[in-house]
Amino acid sequence: MNAAETAVDEALKQYEAALNASDTEAVMRLYADDGVFMPQNFPSSVGAGAIRGAYDTVFGAIQLTVKFAVQEIRQIGEGWVLARTNSAGTVRVHATGADTREANQELFLFQNVGGAWKIARYAFSTINPA
Repeated sequence: MNAAETAVDEALKQYEAALNASDTEAVMRLYADDGVFMPQNFPSSVGAGAIRGAYDTVFGAIQLTVKFAVQEIRQIGEGWVLARTNSAGTVRVHATGADTREANQELFLFQNVGGAWKIARYAFSTINPA
């Protein structure tokens, strides 16, 4: 991996830790100000305010315990890196205490913003059977 790809790999580790800690502030440090969060079955959250609100809502409803497996990290242009991951673990629903299996595929587009690699676009979808 080149330096950009290595930095994105580290950012993905930080994102995993932020999700598992339900830490919106840590998540926000990883996003570009004009980033876009595209969760399955929900409208896109565009920009820092909307992204913050989306993660606050997610973390208020569930507790994630997930592990990311990096499938691909590839620099696709000056200042742009694509990352493809799979994640697996559990989700605890706060309202009921119920745990369910979590398994997703994810696509991240990172942008170099002021020397730091930030999430510019992030989308995921489940790979759990229906």
